[in-house]
Amino acid sequence: MLIDEHVQIVEALLFASEKPLTQSKVRTILDDEESFNLEATVEKLNQHYTETDRAFFIMKVAGGYQLVTHKQFEPYIKKLYVSSSRMRLSQAALETLSIISYKQPISRPDVDSIRGVNSDGVIRTLLERDLLVITGREDQPGRPLLYGTSDEFLRYFGLNSLDDLPKLREIDKMMAEGDQDELPDDLSQEELEMIEQAQAEDSETE
Repeated sequence: MLIDEHVQIVEALLFASEKPLTQSKVRTILDDEESFNLEATVEKLNQHYTETDRAFFIMKVAGGYQLVTHKQFEPYIKKLYVSSSRMRLSQAALETLSIISYKQPISRPDVDSIRGVNSDGVIRTLLERDLLVITGREDQPGRPLLYGTSDEFLRYFGLNSLDDLPKLREIDKMMAEGDQDELPDDLSQEELEMIEQAQAEDSETE
């Protein structure tokens, strides 16, 4: 399979970029190519990787594209980066993210009510780490701020959109079948319980 120059450029950008590569970003780099189609180029590269049995592929993440390795190589990569600088999240941060990701937009008092503890410090930290964004104010006394997840949240957990979050029934099924390997690595049993509680409250209000 022949790879033309523009495809090679995209491959180089994907290799070098720390964040998902978007169509708009490529167009600013290839400013003479107004009709350049990143999605079609990604499909061509992935086809080439499949045909040549490569250890990696291009995945759509947070509205862009990123080079990732196949899951079968995960144990070796973990050993390589045993002291990885990847941002680590505390138990409280994961609980808070679990609730906000499924109930957004949501105010801090509502998060506190679900968790049973004050979440002010955790939310502030998650905002500083760009995992949360302020989406507005609630139409309630005091007009509390509303929070939602960010593009960085999607990138961190390897999601293209919030639609890729596991549904409660899917989690229940995986837990019942003992198939926890299919759940996100950062999602513990306590986080799953938080998700279940959050979605249960949604069901009660429908």
